[in-house]
Amino acid sequence: MSLPPPMPPRRPVDLERSDGTTSTDPWYWLRDRDDPAVLEHLRAENAHTTAMLAPLEGLTEQVFTEIRGRVAEDDASAPVFVPPFGDAPHGWVYHRRTLAGAQYAIHARRAAPDGVTSAGDLPDELRRAVDPLAPPDDEVVLLDENEEARGHDHFALGAFAVSPDQHLVAEAVDVTGDEVYAIRVRDLRTGQVVDESVQRAATSVAWFDDAGAFLYTVPDDAHRPHEVRRHVIGTGADADVVVHTEPDERFWLGLGRTRSGRWIAIQAGSRVTSEWHLADARDATATPRRVVEKVDGVEVDLDHHDDHLYLLHNADGAVDFQLSVADVHDPARAGWRTMVPHRPGVRLEGVAVFEDHLVIAERTEATTRLRVLAHDGGEITAWSCDDDTGTIGLGPNPDFRASTLRVVQTSLTRPVEVLDVDLATGERTLVKRQDVRGGHDPADYQTWREWATAPDGTRIPISIVRRADLDPEVAHPCLLYGYGAYEISMDAAFSIARLSLLDRGMVFAIAHVRGGGEMGRAWYEQGRLRDKGNTFTDFIACAQHLIERGITAADRLAMRGGSAGGLLIGAVLNLRPESFAVAVAEVPFVDVLTTMSDPSIPLTVIEYDEWGNPSDPVDCAAIGSWSPYDNVVEAVRPPVLVTAGLNDPRVQYWEPVKWVARLRETALDASPVLLRCELGAGHGGRSGRYDAWRDEAEVLAFVLDRTGAVD
Repeated sequence: MSLPPPMPPRRPVDLERSDGTTSTDPWYWLRDRDDPAVLEHLRAENAHTTAMLAPLEGLTEQVFTEIRGRVAEDDASAPVFVPPFGDAPHGWVYHRRTLAGAQYAIHARRAAPDGVTSAGDLPDELRRAVDPLAPPDDEVVLLDENEEARGHDHFALGAFAVSPDQHLVAEAVDVTGDEVYAIRVRDLRTGQVVDESVQRAATSVAWFDDAGAFLYTVPDDAHRPHEVRRHVIGTGADADVVVHTEPDERFWLGLGRTRSGRWIAIQAGSRVTSEWHLADARDATATPRRVVEKVDGVEVDLDHHDDHLYLLHNADGAVDFQLSVADVHDPARAGWRTMVPHRPGVRLEGVAVFEDHLVIAERTEATTRLRVLAHDGGEITAWSCDDDTGTIGLGPNPDFRASTLRVVQTSLTRPVEVLDVDLATGERTLVKRQDVRGGHDPADYQTWREWATAPDGTRIPISIVRRADLDPEVAHPCLLYGYGAYEISMDAAFSIARLSLLDRGMVFAIAHVRGGGEMGRAWYEQGRLRDKGNTFTDFIACAQHLIERGITAADRLAMRGGSAGGLLIGAVLNLRPESFAVAVAEVPFVDVLTTMSDPSIPLTVIEYDEWGNPSDPVDCAAIGSWSPYDNVVEAVRPPVLVTAGLNDPRVQYWEPVKWVARLRETALDASPVLLRCELGAGHGGRSGRYDAWRDEAEVLAFVLDRTGAVD
């Protein structure tokens, strides 16, 4: 057995809190990434983890081979039609291809026939995915990410924004993992880069109609998109004009063209409040005008049709949101007209507006549904996933005049299906089904939902999948996954990698804990700020339910979560370590109190609405009561595998590094605590698909071994 690297030296720093307490942090110095000792320590941690996992190399390689063998390495996405703009004779059909051995995607397109203005009128061969190995002769390759990634350890395409006339594309590229992007403009007719002067940007880009200029967002030193600038093609970035600034550090900016194409919409959003401005897409010199002003606690989503704005919002006590219509020229709050009223328990999650209809995405009892409405509010049709515990949502639908709707559905047993639905007839056309190689049969697996009971009596849904031939009377190894933050729902979805667990007799379960959005807005509210503790006790209740039902046992149960889900894993390790056989915490946000007390750290201030502001003594005490790093005590804990990214702007690398040190220092047994820190990546880990599969195989091998799922 490899010995852990020496503990990083203690250099205690006393941190005073607003609630009058003082905490001593012996490893605060690890924040200094310029200290050679920090990088030396990270390399030592990686070497130790590699040595500790060496006995699992065979299993890791086997799982990696299984993942690779099930994935269609040579594949193509479902094509997406973008109609002609202005007097252009035709539109284009866009797709992506991947090739065996290549880490990244190839972006390409094909010309649609002259006169075709809607996806429903496309010839059948243009609606189907191309053969990735023998693309049609009329395919035009726009961008090969593999070529662009050459020479870089990391490559991420944050935006691929095609101009309205479909002649130019603005590509936002990050080659470090720090999520700061450079924008370059490529002429799609020649393939040549014609402008690369913007070197610091976020991922939002929106073109004006004349394709001579675009708007983009710029991050500040805290990685908050705080400015919108206008860039004119062919000029230097120093000539770019700031058209909008958001001074409030709780808010970040995003932008995009409305589906109608008439406006460029600029959103200022915090976790719980929205403001909107519109810029005339036909006039690159126009000043954006405010159409929705900030009202604390009121969130608004916006789309456009003719003289109307469609506003999905939670004003007037509409906790689960309602849909209103406003005059685009006079959108004052007093003139909003309710179109879809609030229904408690039915969360309206989004609205997509088209020329002849609109689509509402809604959720109730952890189940998703799409409703298609006429502009007078009459319902045309509605769909849920074909599997009771599955998920359905809108795919890409850029065509404002579309007569067909692109829909995507999946479940824990159903590979992803892309469907085109004819809104006039209801006919559904399967455009693409996720290809799972190796003879996969969904009937070999069983999925269902259970409900645990939290300490306060709340029922917590759990989505479960396992092989159908497993003995239901036996407690099997199980992996319980959780997140529980930002009103993000961990919906039941298919995973090729997960088959390597299921086919070895493991059960997989998702704990839909409070703090997520699975059960409506109240579900989120009950798991954030001073009620954050519900997230952790919900997860423990789900684990206990699985054990009491005999689905698994404590010595066969693994838990896993990433980012805010890693925070969840850290808190549960403090509260109930004896209930689990192994824990995986990926890029975990565990030093919450210290990070939230330091507004100089990227993204801290905009997180106050999620976790609380430690400058408030009550918030400070609340965070301090559960912050994982601050609540580690001497205990017997299960083996733990932790990941981090040196360039991660969302969860700074030092949080998991410090946490690992504290876990080791307080351990009452010899259970390993392993850290893998990617030195050339950020929050999402390594960017290439083969690298990501290998990282996943390492995690799954660790879980399989520690839960006894393999001999």
